[in-house]
Amino acid sequence: MKWNDPILYERRGVIHVHNEVDEKEVDGCSCRNRAAMQHSAAHPASAADVAFNEPLNGVNSSLFYTSDGWANGPDFGVGWKAANQEFSNGIMALRLDNAGCPAGCSGKSYASAEYATQLKYGYGRVEARMKAAKGTGLVTSLFTYSGQAAGTSNDEIDIEILGKDTTKMETNYFTNGVGQHSTIINLGFDASLDFHNYAFEWSPTFIKWYVDGRLVHTENGSRGALPTSPGHIMVNLWSGSGPAQVWTGTFNYPGAPVRAYYDWIKFTPAN
Repeated sequence: MKWNDPILYERRGVIHVHNEVDEKEVDGCSCRNRAAMQHSAAHPASAADVAFNEPLNGVNSSLFYTSDGWANGPDFGVGWKAANQEFSNGIMALRLDNAGCPAGCSGKSYASAEYATQLKYGYGRVEARMKAAKGTGLVTSLFTYSGQAAGTSNDEIDIEILGKDTTKMETNYFTNGVGQHSTIINLGFDASLDFHNYAFEWSPTFIKWYVDGRLVHTENGSRGALPTSPGHIMVNLWSGSGPAQVWTGTFNYPGAPVRAYYDWIKFTPAN
């Protein structure tokens, strides 16, 4: 992905970034330079309608891939490294640290990990059991992203927990790169202290978000067209940088690695 010099402007208190190649919105960040875009360019993937329940006992290369040896755009303070993905006792950890950075971290100040499905998935339920990383500037995520491959409309559905306040979850969706659908959910607990179940159901007429089986938010398209393109199911841990710091806050490395933890990831197709 080529990045030109962005033009910054403000609207309703949210910073947006536009350039000639890409549109990026820092608002429950659709940081538009996702791994799925890089992966899809090299490995075209078709939509899958097969359920899976990934226990995260180790790397499952038949279903997932691990981002390695590259970095996103200026909103991300990390380079992706496969070495920062850990498995122990049925738990996957995504570790953010500064080992070998910036030279060994694709020019970024920190390294972290990202895990995504090989194929794209359509309407259905996406869910994960996870424990978020705590710390200003950090983002723990579960999302789908279609990328900008031929035949897609650059769509995304998000669950994001910001480390600056892990008692809240942010939902969002983007259709053809257009967002402004962010909603803050008060969880009633600290997501960094224990594992909880997070999910969203996507259909042609709604997106519903759930926490521990409880419906917490619904979008029906009244705030903008819903996504239509299948997407890679993805999880990652990253620190905000550049324009994204308005949203994430400024990350200061605490001197020791920071981790987000995932127990399992599931997909159940609609109908």
